[in-house]
This record gives sequence, C-alpha cells and structure tokens, in this order.
Amino acid sequence: MMFSIVTPSLNQGRFLPQCIESVLAQNGVDFEHIVTDAGSTDETLEVLGRYPHLKWTSESDKGMSDGINKGFRRAKGEWIMWLNCDDYLLPNALEKVAHLAVSRPDASIIHGDCLFVKEDGTPIRRKYDTPVDELDFLFVGCCIPSTATFFHRRILEAGYFLDEGYRNCMDWEYYLRLTRASFHFDYLPEALAGFRWYEDSTTQRHWQRMIEEGLRAQRDHLAARHLPIWLGNAGLLKSLRKLFQVRRIAKRVAVHGRFH
Repeated sequence: MMFSIVTPSLNQGRFLPQCIESVLAQNGVDFEHIVTDAGSTDETLEVLGRYPHLKWTSESDKGMSDGINKGFRRAKGEWIMWLNCDDYLLPNALEKVAHLAVSRPDASIIHGDCLFVKEDGTPIRRKYDTPVDELDFLFVGCCIPSTATFFHRRILEAGYFLDEGYRNCMDWEYYLRLTRASFHFDYLPEALAGFRWYEDSTTQRHWQRMIEEGLRAQRDHLAARHLPIWLGNAGLLKSLRKLFQVRRIAKRVAVHGRFH
C-alpha cells in the first residue's frame, strides 16, 4: 500500500519544513510527497530544494483547488490526501490509516481527528470527530478536517476532483458530492494531523467567502437531490445546523464515551 501526500503551497515557506519532515517521519508505509507550489516568492523554493525525495513544481495556478487537483492527477498511491503546507502529520498516522484500510477493503474515504495548534505549534485542543453521513455534511457543514482525511484512488479514477470554482469550501463541496455518489466515509478515532489555527490562515482571513461558498454548496446539493427549494433558505439552514449539531454531540458521546 502506498500513500500520496499532496501539499499545495504559496509563500508559507516558514511552515514547510515541519510539514515535509512530518511526512518523512512516517513509519511502516510507502509514500510519495507531491508539492504543487503556485509560484512562491519567499523561502519556499529554497526549502523544497533541500529535499530530493519531493516531487514538486512551482508555477502559477488558478487557486488552491487547482493546485490540489494537479497533485491528485500526479498521484500514484492507493490512498491520497492533501496536507496543507502549514499543517503536519502526527507520528504513525499513515500506518494507522493503513491498518484500518486493510481491515475494511471496501473503504473509500478514511477520516480521523486532528489537533488544533497555534501558529507556533502550541496545542490548543484535539478535535474529536464521529462517523459522518450526508445529513452531517448538508446541515452541519465541513465537519471533518481535510488534513486528516484520505481518499482511495478509485474516487479519482471515477473522475471526482475538487471543484475549482471553490476557493475556501472546496472540501465541503467535495464531501457532499462524494456522498451523492454513494462513497462511504469510515471514521478512525485517532489523532492523525496537526491543524494550525492562526490569524493569517486562509480559514481566518476569508470568513465571509466561506459563508457564501458554504451556502452555495448546500443549495447545489439540495438541487442535485431534487429536494424542496425552500430548504435552501439561509435562516432555515442556520436553524437546522443547530439541530444537527446536537445530533453530532450525541454521536460523539456514543463513540468517545463523553462530551469533548
């Protein structure tokens, strides 16, 4: 079993060494690490040049989704994931995913927990997840971390790539589309990656765009499912989110034995 780790990159060279080293430190599995840089002007290229094992390019692209798709198309592994350059894998993460994949040969998507950390790497808290389904994605949102989510290559071979019209909620829209295609999500209750939560991150800087893209993803999904158009009312979706968050809390207690 081989893993393909795809890292999109743009001017975040200060984080890249930890990201790359975290992949290099994985034990018990084969992997390739593909970096699709969008033309960085900071120290990124110097950092990439230090690691001869990397498969990397540096060229302009149409945004992060385009960069990830470029990496997906180059990927040779049986399992593929994207690891943002300011995030990192935790020790033995790939080996844990491989063990679950062997026990569940029909698995299409495997997702685990992540650790929220500050810009300097100081831990904030662990994000404990649960098994997810279409209702979680539709009404709660992008409730699993892309940095701890792995896709079997059969998904890419079936033609499922990120929608490059999305710049922030590409993962949310992708998950919704995969549920419509009946791909199953398997939950691995292990912390697999560190996710940086800081003021200058894409997540923090573009909240309004995330809200707009998320609403578009929900409405597109409702239309694709031929569900009533009134379900796409922003106020109603906000209310339903609160209801289905309670459902997720109940699932979290059932899985982990207590509320986190």
